Amino acid sequence: MNKAIGLALLVGGIVLLIFGFQASHSFSSDVSRTFTGSPTDKSVWMIVGGAVAAIAGLVMSLRGGSRL
Repeated sequence: MNKAIGLALLVGGIVLLIFGFQASHSFSSDVSRTFTGSPTDKSVWMIVGGAVAAIAGLVMSLRGGSRL
């Protein structure tokens, strides 16, 4: 069961990373970067959340089943 959840987290994290990187190259992110020096909060949170979910999913799927 943990392996399936881990794989789902890994796939979800990769999808969030892709959407986050696309959002960081959008027009609104370019405007935000011009005035504030950083991309929009939405793109940053999607990248951070995707990285955390992908790492957690990778660890869960590689660790295997639970040891009871």
